Amino acid sequence: MHQYLVFALTVVTGFFAIMNPVDNTPIFLGLVDGLDEPTRRKVAWRGVLIAFVVVALFTVGGNLIFRLFGISLPAFRIAGGLLVFMVGYQLLHGRTSAIHHLGPDEADDDGAATSIATTPLAIPILAGPGTISTALNFAGSHTDRIHVIIVLLVFAVICLLTYLAFRFSEQLTAVVRPSIIAVVTRLMGVIITVIAAQMVIEGVAGAVRQFHA
Repeated sequence: MHQYLVFALTVVTGFFAIMNPVDNTPIFLGLVDGLDEPTRRKVAWRGVLIAFVVVALFTVGGNLIFRLFGISLPAFRIAGGLLVFMVGYQLLHGRTSAIHHLGPDEADDDGAATSIATTPLAIPILAGPGTISTALNFAGSHTDRIHVIIVLLVFAVICLLTYLAFRFSEQLTAVVRPSIIAVVTRLMGVIITVIAAQMVIEGVAGAVRQFHA
């Protein structure tokens, strides 16, 4: 039981850092600027739901995807660790990662509410390569179903928190000052880079074991 609790806390920390609802809330406001309140709620809900479905599919079907494309878990951990490290490195410097987010010109490409919910909100802002890599690493580190279920449940909770942050985005940004957001962003950057380093270490160790097997 203790190992599941420790694992759950690790997953919570990892997903909260990579998703960072506080940092994504101003981006959400920029995307839905000019839309009425009911449409904003619809965009927030659809975006979070699509992000959950995408990450859940990769989490559950990760092994199948690996076999289909002939990818080894150590190789994915190394590549995913490097991607997550790039996200964390950008956050450490107070910048938005190009891997995790699209630029303003790309974000305004299609003004339809449903399109905004799908892209860029769900993909790649919420369910970007960094989020998918983190989910696959957590799920792939263990073979039993309980760990996979924990990953899905934790991600569902983080998605719910993200939705609430989007739902009350104006109130949140009015209370949370830009300086506080900057501090939280850098703190999340530290956590993400540590997770990335662990992913690379586990990937290299796994590759060495495969080479000597």
